[in-house]
Amino acid sequence: MEDIKEAEIGKILKVAGPLVIAEKMSGAFMQELVKVGWDKSVGEIIKLDKDTAAIQCYEDTSGLTIGDPILRTKAALSVELGPGILTTIYDGIQRPLEVIYNGIKARNPAEAPYVPKGVEVPCLDRSKHWEYNPAKGVKIGDHVTGGQIYGIVHENSMFKEHRMMVPPHAKGTIVEMAPYGNYNIETPILTLEYEGIQTKYNMFQKWPVRKPRPCADKLAGNKPLLTGQRVLDALYPSVLGGTCCIPGAFGCGKTCISQALSKYSNSDGIIYVGCGERGNEMAEVLAEFPDLKIEVDGKLVGVMERTCLVANTSNMPVAAREASIYTGITLAEYFRDMGYNMSMMADSTSRWAEALREISGRLAEMPAEQGYPAYMPSRLAEFYERAGRVVCLGSPHREGSVSIVGAVSPPGGDFTDPVTTSTLNIVQVFWGLDKALAQRKHFPSVDWTRSYSKYKDQLASYFDDAFDGFNSRKEKFFYILQEEGVLNETVRLVGKDSLSEDQKIVLAIAQYIKDEFLQQNAFSDHDYTCPLWKTNGMMRIIAHMYDCCQKAVAESDKDSKMTLDIIKTALSEEFHEMTQMKFKIPKEALRESTLEYFDNLCNQIDTKFRNLKAKM
Repeated sequence: MEDIKEAEIGKILKVAGPLVIAEKMSGAFMQELVKVGWDKSVGEIIKLDKDTAAIQCYEDTSGLTIGDPILRTKAALSVELGPGILTTIYDGIQRPLEVIYNGIKARNPAEAPYVPKGVEVPCLDRSKHWEYNPAKGVKIGDHVTGGQIYGIVHENSMFKEHRMMVPPHAKGTIVEMAPYGNYNIETPILTLEYEGIQTKYNMFQKWPVRKPRPCADKLAGNKPLLTGQRVLDALYPSVLGGTCCIPGAFGCGKTCISQALSKYSNSDGIIYVGCGERGNEMAEVLAEFPDLKIEVDGKLVGVMERTCLVANTSNMPVAAREASIYTGITLAEYFRDMGYNMSMMADSTSRWAEALREISGRLAEMPAEQGYPAYMPSRLAEFYERAGRVVCLGSPHREGSVSIVGAVSPPGGDFTDPVTTSTLNIVQVFWGLDKALAQRKHFPSVDWTRSYSKYKDQLASYFDDAFDGFNSRKEKFFYILQEEGVLNETVRLVGKDSLSEDQKIVLAIAQYIKDEFLQQNAFSDHDYTCPLWKTNGMMRIIAHMYDCCQKAVAESDKDSKMTLDIIKTALSEEFHEMTQMKFKIPKEALRESTLEYFDNLCNQIDTKFRNLKAKM
C-alpha cells in the first residue's frame, strides 16, 4: 500500500463482528467498496458520520486490529456482466468459487475447501475466447445509445445468443467495430465517439448491484410463468415478470419448489441465489443440475447451461447474504435487457433479513418488531420492485422480464412473522406451504385454503385462448375444494350419512382433486413436471366427471334415486382411470396420443352415464 496516496487510506477504529468502524474517511461516499485490513477483505460503507464510516465486511473479521488500513476504491460494489456468467457458481459478491477452489488446491490442497480472506480473482474468465458476430444492420457511422445491440456471442448450446449491448448510459457514433472472430472479454470490440472523445468498449460491463438497470418502459405481465407444478399453474399462476412468495416451515418443501422452477419453468434463464440456507441444499443443486437434461432443438442439453448459481450458505459471513440478493437480481436484469425472460430464485429472504438485523444491531439502531430494523419492509419492497416485464433500452425493439420467487422461512411456520407479513404486502402471488400437508407426505404442500394469485384476471384471456373452458374448470375446482372444507365440518359433527347425494359427490371428487391432481411426485419419471396441456386434460376429466355425477343425481326420479354408490359401481373403470391420468409421460412427442387418451376417456364417461340412465 506504499504507493497509494494517504488520503485514500483510512484506519480501523473499532471492530464488532461483521461491522468495522473506520476513521480518517473524509471524502468517502455511501455504498463505496473498500478493502479492509492487510488482507484486503471486501467491505462496503453503510453509514457516514463526519470523518468516520461504518463498514459492513463481507468476509471474516477475525485478526483485524485498531489502526489497520482501510483502502478506498472510489467505486460502488459492482458486478461484471458479460459472457461466462451462465454455468458458473459465485459467492455473494460474484467471486467464482470453482476458480478460487482450483487455485488454492494447486498451492495447498488442505486449504482448498475454504475461501481465503481478501482473495482477488476476476469475476469472468479473461483467458477464454468467445465467438463474436457483429449484429446485422449495425455499421460504422451509426449513431447508437444505451441498450443498442451491436453483436452476438455464442455462449453455449442452450443459450445461443448472448447479445452484446452498449452500456445503458453510453452514446455516440460508431467509429470502429471488430469483425467476426474469437476474442476474450477484455478485447475492445466497439469504439464510440461523442463530442470528440473516443471510448472503447469490450465484451463486459460493470454495474453497481444496488442500482436498478434502466428500461424504456414497464409493462403489465400477459403470459404465465409455467412452473410444471399442477397446483401452481392451474390454481395460483404467476406471470412472466411477476413476484411470488413461498413461506413455509422447515421441511415443507420450499427448496424443492424453487429447484423445480429452476429445472422446468418456461424461463429463458435462471439465477438461483442460495441466501443463508444450509450448505447441503446448495450441494444438492450442484450435484443434480449438471446431470439434468432438457430437449432443445431435438438435442438434450444440461439445465446448468441456462443457470447461474449465487451460493451464500449459512456458514459464510452473515453480511455477504445481504449483498447476494442484489448480486443475483443485477445478473437477472442484465439478461432481461437482452430481451430474455429471466427467473430469480431467492432462497431465502428470511436469512437476508437476519443479515439486516445483525448489522442494524451492531450499529445500535432502534429495532422494530422482533429486532428487525424499521427499514426492513422498504428494503424488501425495493428488491421486489426490480421484477417486472419491460421494454428494453435501445434497438431493435425487444421485451424482457424478471420474475422473482422468494422463499421465506418463518420460525415454526408462523405466517405473522415480520418478514412474511412484509413480503405478503408486496408480492402478488402467495404459495403458502402447510406443515400438516407436508407431514402427510402431500407434496407440493401448497395450502389451497390460504394461497392466492392476484394475476388471475390478467391471465384469464391467455388460458381461455390456449384451452377452451380452462378458467371455468379452475373456478369449479375452487368451489369443490371450498365446499369440501365446509362439509367436512358437518361430517365431524353428525357423520357422513346425514349428507345428501350431491354433497357426497363433492366430497368424493374433492378427494380425487387432492390425491390425483394437486399431489405431484417430483422424483418420478411421469410427474417430475406437468406441461399445461396435460394439466388441462386432467382438469377436464375430473370436472366432467363431477358435472355428469351431479346431473345424474339431479335428474333422477324419486322412485329410482341415483346415488354415488350406484355411479361408482357402474363407472368403476372410469374412476380408476382418474387415478391413472398422472402416469402419462409428459413428453412433447407423446402430446397427441395423451390428448387423444383424454378425449376417449371423456367420451367413455358420457357413454357410461347414458347407459346408466337408460337402465334406471
